[in-house]
Amino acid sequence: MKKLFPLPILLVLLISCSAGPGKKASAEKEEWIQLFNGKDLEGWTIKITKHQIDENYNNTFRVENGLMITRYDQYEKFEGEFGHIFYNTPFSHYKLRVEYRVVGEQVEGGAGWAVKNSGVMFHAQSPQSMLLDQDFPVSIEAQFLGGLGDGERSTGNLCTPGTHVVMDGELVKRHCTNSTSPTFHGEEWVTFELEVRGDSIIHHLINGDTVMSYSKPQVGGDVPEGYAYPEGTPITSGYIALQAESHPYEFRKVELLDLSK
Repeated sequence: MKKLFPLPILLVLLISCSAGPGKKASAEKEEWIQLFNGKDLEGWTIKITKHQIDENYNNTFRVENGLMITRYDQYEKFEGEFGHIFYNTPFSHYKLRVEYRVVGEQVEGGAGWAVKNSGVMFHAQSPQSMLLDQDFPVSIEAQFLGGLGDGERSTGNLCTPGTHVVMDGELVKRHCTNSTSPTFHGEEWVTFELEVRGDSIIHHLINGDTVMSYSKPQVGGDVPEGYAYPEGTPITSGYIALQAESHPYEFRKVELLDLSK
C-alpha cells in the first residue's frame, strides 16, 4: 500500500533531500579571525633590522584612521632598516586575506628594487629567533608590488628567503618567481588571499583569481648563521608578518580562517 504524507511533512522531506550533505557544510558561517583589530597593534610584534625586538624605530609601523600603515616621514634616510611586524600566533593550515594598497613616495636611501615593494611573510621563523642585523626572516614571501607607470609588474609573486619550494615537480631554488596577476599602477586597494595547507599545497590569489600554486616549502639556500634547522627540513607552520621595505603601504584588513580545526 502506498504511504501518503501530509503536505507540510512532505515539503520538509523534499527540502532535506535536495540540500544534500554538502549544502549544510557550505551554509555554516566561516569564522574568520581579525588579526588586525582596526585600532592598534595589539597582538603583533615588531622586528626591524639593527634594532631590538619591539623597538618601533622612527614609528615605522602605526595605526591611523583604522588602517595599519608603514610610514617613513620620521626618517632622514633609509639605511637598511627592513621591518617586519609579526602576528604573535603561528599557524599551519589556513586561509589569509589581506587588503593593501601602495601610497606616496619611497624614502630616500631605499633600494631600486624596493620601490612599491612590500609583502607578507608566512611559515616564518619567530621574531624572537631573528638575529639583530638579520634583514628578513626565514620564510615564504608573497610580494605586494605596485606598477611603475609603464609596463607590467605582477603582484602576489613568490620570494624565498632561506627557503625553497617545489613547482611542477621540481625544486625551485631561484629567489623570486612571478605570478600571473595583472599590474596595478595606482593607489587602488588590492585583495590578496593565501591558502596554506601545511607543507602541502599553497595558492596565491589576487582579487579572487589564483595566480600561483606550489608545494613542499623547505629550508634551503641563504639561511642565517646558526639557524636551527638544516637544509631540506620541511616547513609545516610558522608566523605571519607584514613588511616595511622603504615604501609606504596601507593595510585595511588582515584576517585568517583557521583550517586546522
